[in-house]
Amino acid sequence: MTEPAFLQTTRASYDVMADDYAAQFQDELAAKPVDRAVLAGFAELVQARSRGPVADVGCGTGRVTQHLHTLGVDAFGIDLSPGMLAVARRKYPGLRFEEGSMLGLDLPDGGLGGLLAWYSTIHVPDEQLPQVFDEFHRVLAPGGHLLLGFQAGEEVVRRTDAWGRDIELDFIRRQPERMAGLLVAAGLTMRARTVREIDEESAFPEPTPQAFLLARKPTS
Repeated sequence: MTEPAFLQTTRASYDVMADDYAAQFQDELAAKPVDRAVLAGFAELVQARSRGPVADVGCGTGRVTQHLHTLGVDAFGIDLSPGMLAVARRKYPGLRFEEGSMLGLDLPDGGLGGLLAWYSTIHVPDEQLPQVFDEFHRVLAPGGHLLLGFQAGEEVVRRTDAWGRDIELDFIRRQPERMAGLLVAAGLTMRARTVREIDEESAFPEPTPQAFLLARKPTS
């Protein structure tokens, strides 16, 4: 089967900017207490259920995988980009990182106690999202939790340059209500919705609201 074009451009773009990306965002979580609080709540839920390991899908350079690990979560990372994974393995040699696509995860049915998609669905075209969320549902154990992070909005921002390197990435902003509806359509139940408003004064300014959705796979 031919690989979708967006996977090819996403992989290639992150490969060329992996080292620059790691240097730029290494300390981002330290400047975002609300994000840390959301991740801490997710970590507590998946540890309380103890239904299996947690996959950080679209883990990039592994900084959030490592953060979950420091919170006591049995976390491992999956990413499309070999370049980003090389950085993750170098920085966090004690953690496991695997190459893979969220369109078809190389994981057994019901094997995960939790799944984190932290800003990793933002490059997925609208028509592919139902397939992605069906896959998330498949790999979660009954009672397992899913946490999504993404930019809230309506527009698509195309970027062709990053740190002086040629890339080709669409950053797709979506409304939380629509994303929640897609999760429910995939068989998940919504547990929480949080929106962090525009923040242009922090060390990592953001001109758009940031959304976090927590969902759970039913036990029956």
